Amino acid sequence: MIQLERITLREIRLPLVEPFQSAGSIVAARRILLLELTDRDGVSVWSECVAEATPSYSPDTVDTCWLAISEWLAPRVLGVSFATARDVDVALQRGIRGHRMARAAIEMGCWALESMRESVPLAVLLGRASAVAREQGAEPRAHVETGIALGMLDTPQDLARRAKTAVAEGYRRIKVKVGPGRDVAFLHSVRSAVGDTVALIADANSSYSLDDAEHVRALEVMDVFELAMIEQPLASDDLVRHAALQKKLRTPICLDESIVSAASTEDMIAFGSGRIVNLKPGRVAGFSEAIAIHDLCARAGIPVWCGGMLESGIGRAYNVALATLPNFTLPGDLSPSARYWERDVVTPAWTMDSVAQIKIPLDRPGIGVDVDVDFVDKLTVRSTVLSSS
Repeated sequence: MIQLERITLREIRLPLVEPFQSAGSIVAARRILLLELTDRDGVSVWSECVAEATPSYSPDTVDTCWLAISEWLAPRVLGVSFATARDVDVALQRGIRGHRMARAAIEMGCWALESMRESVPLAVLLGRASAVAREQGAEPRAHVETGIALGMLDTPQDLARRAKTAVAEGYRRIKVKVGPGRDVAFLHSVRSAVGDTVALIADANSSYSLDDAEHVRALEVMDVFELAMIEQPLASDDLVRHAALQKKLRTPICLDESIVSAASTEDMIAFGSGRIVNLKPGRVAGFSEAIAIHDLCARAGIPVWCGGMLESGIGRAYNVALATLPNFTLPGDLSPSARYWERDVVTPAWTMDSVAQIKIPLDRPGIGVDVDVDFVDKLTVRSTVLSSS
């Protein structure tokens, strides 16, 4: 039984090791919304809202999520008894349009709370909830493979040098952020630097249009680089044009921003809009929907992988747990803490081995890491406590 007594919201500012630039934004310090959820028995867990500071990736932002949680979402779960985290998901979506990242922050925290109460690792609880995992008799993986995401750099040569360094560090999959005018030369330079054996992804963050002849030519040239996939080339709400583009390309299209629910996944499959899904639980309102999408894709023969949103180690714990499900067959954006932060907010910090694998903390209940509360306190720029009384 889950009964939340208190939700504490905190916004922290966590500086990145180096600025990260995509087609939509450049981030030097991450504004992060953290939640601490405490139940009636005093059991406490932490979760993370993955919304960004601006609506460049999603309509949700740190500020809109703070408002949504405070005014509409927390009041409908505080002091209410729920049998499972899935029941929390039902309560959060009833009568609410959108606000998926805000809903996910509460819902995913309740999965962690349920795993604590049942004394099982979060990955085990998620595996039990997946029909596909149960049918396959699949246990959570002990390790998950990670790739690296490289933001835009000033020159193709700079990006190629960074990619070679990543390969030397053990990464076997490299994702490169691209956009109009910053694509073909950069991809060519990276491919030449790392060779043909390294999986290479071009992530466009919806920055291309089939109405622009130059954009179309660039996408056609990308098709010759033997990419593992082109991620989200067109607008997030345009499955029809993605389907038209996929028919012209040999390279698989991976959808990211377009996939916000199991229903949008069904639409993608029906239209043929893509062949791979980047599945971020925070983008789809939490684990309940993420598991439904995972199972749907598994039955349709569509591989999924877990993307990242520049999360702290708290958010990464949730992504890593989800990536243990059986249809996560491609390396995710699950790089270790040191890739992004001089100091993470969790202990132990997330690390990877020499073949770019992250060990899953299957020896303890919950998310598997401890939150450095003193450090979080130092980083906090605002906070509020929402209670049932």
